[in-house]
Amino acid sequence: MTTKASPPGAGVRGAMIAVFAVFFAAGFVFSSWASRIPTVQSELGLNPGQMGMLLLVGSLGSIISLPLAGRLVGRFGARRTVGTSVLAIAVSLASAVAFVFAGNPFLTGAMLLLALAGVGAMDVAMNFEGTLVEQRLGRAIMPHFHGCFSLGTIAGAGVGTLLSRAGVPITTHVWSAIVAVVVITAVSLAFFFPDDAHTEGGPRTEPDGADGEARAGEGANPPGGKRGAGSYGRAWFEPRTLMVGLIVMAASLTEGAANDWLALGIREGFEVPEHQGAFGLTLFVTAMTVMRFTGTWLLNRFGRVAVLRLCTGLAIMGLAIFGLSPSLPVAMVGAVLWGLGAALGFPVGMSAASDEPLHAAARLSVVSTIGYGAFLIGPPLLGLLADHVGYRHALLAIIVPLLAGLAVMRQAAPPGPVHARAE
Repeated sequence: MTTKASPPGAGVRGAMIAVFAVFFAAGFVFSSWASRIPTVQSELGLNPGQMGMLLLVGSLGSIISLPLAGRLVGRFGARRTVGTSVLAIAVSLASAVAFVFAGNPFLTGAMLLLALAGVGAMDVAMNFEGTLVEQRLGRAIMPHFHGCFSLGTIAGAGVGTLLSRAGVPITTHVWSAIVAVVVITAVSLAFFFPDDAHTEGGPRTEPDGADGEARAGEGANPPGGKRGAGSYGRAWFEPRTLMVGLIVMAASLTEGAANDWLALGIREGFEVPEHQGAFGLTLFVTAMTVMRFTGTWLLNRFGRVAVLRLCTGLAIMGLAIFGLSPSLPVAMVGAVLWGLGAALGFPVGMSAASDEPLHAAARLSVVSTIGYGAFLIGPPLLGLLADHVGYRHALLAIIVPLLAGLAVMRQAAPPGPVHARAE
């Protein structure tokens, strides 16, 4: 592995396109599997509760791996972490599909746990590489990367729908998707920055003064050029990192709850056919994707804090309209505002966690763990609340963490010179 840092210009552009491709591939493989979940349930003969437990077991893999992923990225670099994670995902997910075909739910669950552990590590690593690209470019671009993930999920779901309707077996479908993703990722990794590029090329954003001096020992380049190897446990006690995590948690819960409950909220709340609930979710996802591609202009023009406040306000307004409106068309408008508001919190939080390059891997791991924990655990808790107040009214509870994130929004501002530029 070469240790020469990628030059600016063409090298940055190549890395940017590569990160776009990897985000798209991650969304595609995730959605390819998710689109066949009804097939999985049918093949394994599981009732809804059992299927929920199977998916929860898989989610535990991400919860376990996310706190460790920052250390892996700091030790081995984004390129090797993404490459190894994709191979782990490929082998585990292909095995899970084989065990579905064999009718074994226990081994299916075990393989899903390993596959989603790989997904968690890959997520931190590709976000880490994305922040390096963003810092080299000197402008916001992380929402575009996450927009490509959304496009990947749309493409994967669309292909899955067509192949399922055509009667293509789940093994043929998912195995083909895995091969495609491995090839895309292998080609893309050739254009990633070298694993030690952050020690030579990335801009330093640590503030001068007492805080910078206090971190001098921790932030100094460790042997081998890796980022802050001793900072992983410490990152869990940094007030700014935890407050950025709170912002990301609110955004993740806002998005995750929509994925799980928006369609049901429309169907049950307005007593309409299932396809109208699906249409509401489509509006939400489309609005979120559009904002992720247009939001970078807003970020570069107005800065993180102002844009995050705008998005949080849109999400609160959209949730209130959706949860309280007696009219379905007006509730659909609420779903659009909700989607616009949910779009930027996670990608901007990744950028905020990476403002100080020497500590980025550790802080990304912390913020990702908090965010994905809310994404995976929050919606089931809202489901319990829905038993008492209904789906639409239960979703109003998301306004509480959104208000908490709004109260600490200033912490997402870049420090030092970057702050002066962006704000």
